[in-house]
Amino acid sequence: MAGFGEIDEHIERLKNGGQLTEDEVQKLCAKAREILMMEPNVKEVACPVTVCGDVHGQFYDLLELFRIGGDVPDTNYLFMGDYVDRGYYSVETVTLLVCLKVRYPGRVALLRGNHESRQITQVYGFYDECMKKYASANVWTFFTDLFDYLPLTGLVEKQIFCLHGGLSPAVESLDQIRAMDRMQEVPHEGPMCDLLWSDPDDRMGWNVSPRGAGYNFGQDISEAYNHANGLTLIARAHQLVMEGYNWSHERNVVTVFSAPNYCYRCGNQAAVMELDDELNYSFLQFDPSPRKQGFHRFPRAPDYFL
Repeated sequence: MAGFGEIDEHIERLKNGGQLTEDEVQKLCAKAREILMMEPNVKEVACPVTVCGDVHGQFYDLLELFRIGGDVPDTNYLFMGDYVDRGYYSVETVTLLVCLKVRYPGRVALLRGNHESRQITQVYGFYDECMKKYASANVWTFFTDLFDYLPLTGLVEKQIFCLHGGLSPAVESLDQIRAMDRMQEVPHEGPMCDLLWSDPDDRMGWNVSPRGAGYNFGQDISEAYNHANGLTLIARAHQLVMEGYNWSHERNVVTVFSAPNYCYRCGNQAAVMELDDELNYSFLQFDPSPRKQGFHRFPRAPDYFL
């Protein structure tokens, strides 16, 4: 990688509707891998920071997010996964986020979502989009190999635990997460899978998830986990919520979803959670950006459980 000038040019090109060449993507992912492999499974994040949920390939809505929340590096960001699939611009979305990570590694935290997976992206759009835009699977391979290096969780000021999905019956402490081997494809079961797939539930205890992976967990579980680990809040993404954010478990858990009008048909608002220097929170809600013409529609209908 030449230097910041080259990355800055990449960022400007992407924001202006262009995309990187296959060779540029390969070099970008190699540099990002060097950065991410040095980050732990529980990435420590300082305040102030803006916490974001799923963006799912909705590139122009991601630009709207930055317009509302502030550009990098003026604003620090923590994204909780699901950068690709569903939307029509997964390539541009994940490329921009990885460029920002490489350019401002201390200002941008990227966690892994359940869609940062080889298997899932072959079904829900990212693979097909790479083939359409590059006429080969190489770019898909560069990014899905990079996904193995993304941290599993974040920890804001040792108090707010951030992750894509939710809790696991096999994980009682943050130290157990720190000890995991994350450098792999997302397993179909087990603690790493649970962190990326689980959801809060109105029922107490652990329950089978309708997603077919992870668990549904009750308020008693989240309260006990927060107490045992000295946490004040679990922030997570993974679920469509119509207002863009949703409290559950008597404010032990908050869901943040940052893809407005999800799948271009759900009619939801999006939101991000701003945390100031003293961990006070506020939510910024936003609507979709003006739609661009000429969307490529993938044939598969949405499955809102994924």
